[in-house]
Amino acid sequence: MKKYILTTFAMLCLFPVWGQETKPRITIIATGGTIAGIAHTPAENAYTPAQLTVETLIRQIPQITDKASVKGIQLCNIASQHMTPRIWVHLASVVDSLFTGDHCDGIVVTHGTDTMEETAFFLDLVNAHQDPVVLTGSMRPSNSPGADGPANLYNAVCLAADTAARGKGVLVVMNDYIFSASGVTKTHTVNPQAFDSPDHGPLGVIRGGMAAFYKPLPEKQIVDHGFSIRELANTDLPRVDIVLSYAGATSLLFDALVEYGADGIVIAGVGHGNYSYQIENSAKQAVQNGVAVVRATRVLQGGVSSDTENPFSGQIVSRSLSPQKARILLMLALTGSREPAEIQRMFDQYP
Repeated sequence: MKKYILTTFAMLCLFPVWGQETKPRITIIATGGTIAGIAHTPAENAYTPAQLTVETLIRQIPQITDKASVKGIQLCNIASQHMTPRIWVHLASVVDSLFTGDHCDGIVVTHGTDTMEETAFFLDLVNAHQDPVVLTGSMRPSNSPGADGPANLYNAVCLAADTAARGKGVLVVMNDYIFSASGVTKTHTVNPQAFDSPDHGPLGVIRGGMAAFYKPLPEKQIVDHGFSIRELANTDLPRVDIVLSYAGATSLLFDALVEYGADGIVIAGVGHGNYSYQIENSAKQAVQNGVAVVRATRVLQGGVSSDTENPFSGQIVSRSLSPQKARILLMLALTGSREPAEIQRMFDQYP
């Protein structure tokens, strides 16, 4: 009898009490943005971003504790137009440390919407873990009527706590929609329905705290690119800039960037990545001098394939990546190779 009692007691120590499930451990990393902003008055459009702390954001949605055991980290508190590659590296290092140390089961990053897609894509390229990483933000400040931040943050925590989000790369949740880091882009300046994936659409939705995926994330977007955040942590990323093409565009800006030491240049071309004769001549010269040049497009859909007008040897095409995301992939690619064919292979993973 005593043996039976001891065995039962041991089992109770090892397993949760009946009816009490262990909640997923979610860490919210706050970086600022509109979700942490305060309007001058609730009726005004003008506001000051990056005012609230992560603790305040969590307190705004007490229901969040029904879904997960939540902790917060205040990485920085800035408007996202001030985001930098150094902060990206710091953020990615924190994500890596949290997962490597088994401190959480999923991570949510609150972020300003202006450059959210860029941070998400950088994290997607360097994150080596299968655990969910979800970015979210808001289009309206915290004290605005109909503020969307609390709902977006609640949805992001629900998604990060959902085992269905594992292995799908870094995700973005805005206005109930789930997007891949590579496909998502901001398409409206102020409306809460501000994000879309122009070529592929959203991956799914969040309803009632539950994720419903329309389709699986393409396998090519989950592959290991070989970028190690631990190796990048102590180095400056190569400098890559973007040049916009338009009617009457000269090569003045392109040439200046080359002169001042750009390691790579992404051309946001018109149409199928096209650009003027002047930019074309400068791009050819730059490639001959060892500067990486990527041909992208300012057009939202369609991307740039290899069957372009006036192609030349050594030029890289962006495939489905926008100019701002092509810049990020090129920055990381240049940390390991300057061979155009090898860099093109990386871009080809985004059809």
